[in-house]
Amino acid sequence: MTEQNAHLRMAQALCERAHDLLVSHSFAQQQLGYINTLEMNLGEKVPQRTLLEVEIAASAKRKEISTSHHKYIAKASAHIHQAIEESITKQVNDIDCLYYEVMGIEDGVPAIFDLLAVKSASVGRLEPLVNDLSWLGRELVSLVNLPQYRKKSSSSTTVKVDTPALSLRYLGLENLQWVIPTYAMRHWLPHSTDPFSLMKRKLRELSMTTALAAKELAVLHGVKEQSAYTLGMMLDIGKAALTRLYLRTYEKVWQDRVLKARNKGHKDLHTALLELGPDPLFLRNLLLEHSATVTQQLIEKMAFRYLPFNAIMEEFSVSYLPNSNKKLIDPLPLTEILKKAHGYALYILLKDNHFIEDDETQIWFSYLALTKSEQKALSTCSFHGMQLTIS
Repeated sequence: MTEQNAHLRMAQALCERAHDLLVSHSFAQQQLGYINTLEMNLGEKVPQRTLLEVEIAASAKRKEISTSHHKYIAKASAHIHQAIEESITKQVNDIDCLYYEVMGIEDGVPAIFDLLAVKSASVGRLEPLVNDLSWLGRELVSLVNLPQYRKKSSSSTTVKVDTPALSLRYLGLENLQWVIPTYAMRHWLPHSTDPFSLMKRKLRELSMTTALAAKELAVLHGVKEQSAYTLGMMLDIGKAALTRLYLRTYEKVWQDRVLKARNKGHKDLHTALLELGPDPLFLRNLLLEHSATVTQQLIEKMAFRYLPFNAIMEEFSVSYLPNSNKKLIDPLPLTEILKKAHGYALYILLKDNHFIEDDETQIWFSYLALTKSEQKALSTCSFHGMQLTIS
């Protein structure tokens, strides 16, 4: 194996590792083969009495039963996930269902994105669109009433903003370019990702880091910052859609199988089904293999008039996974920026959880083609939230 192929395989492994971590920290540890230290005997060896032959025989029988039971559970899980996979495939191919029912995307959101992209944008033109989106109006009002942004009157008393119209004028167009895509993506994230409890937060942080990294790189390369930030924020909308789709489909199929097993008196199957839960490996593979394509489909459905996102997403979805057979020839500047920004966001996820070594970092940056100047610029960025300037 050549060094180049070895580095490509390492990049593939790091990409998979980041997606493992996105789903669940404990699952990512299992994938790496970590040992649970709580199960280790760190003290002196505890003397054990010699088991009687009958106890040894009973222990062996229990292990045999346990092994057989776990095989039965694995078989039941495989059958359920075969049905889930077929259902998800059908639903993913129905873009209207995915867009409106699974994600609940209102047409007003892409209309606002489009309006913010043109020079003729104004708060007055935004106001009726925001008024039609009650959740967005509430978010904007809550934002401007945060202590750090609350306006003071001439008598130094704080003024509370209580309407979306006032919050729009208080924030101004410059800030709204960053605020509205951020809140839109947060709104599209799953309401709950249980049993993967931290996954929603990780998806939110991944989107924010990607958007801010894309904005920083856009400055270096003379690309429009707003386009880079907006598309960077939406780059993992496919992950949000697939996570929603998997968890709700799993619940539906699982409940149906449990009911049938109970009604037919299949006690062993019923018991096995009750021990099952959503499969982190199935979800990881779903995100890894299909999220970029689903993002592309959802963004195309948004039918932007002024934001040139379709061609960029077509290129990005092709090059999402490290693969020697899918190299882009002369990609668009924003495509390159987004690939680097998203790759850097995955690196931050790995680094913050101590899941990447220094030599692996260099291989990953080399795969992303991040220059020294780009690395330096990104290393000084704060990825913890929007940096707003409100007068």
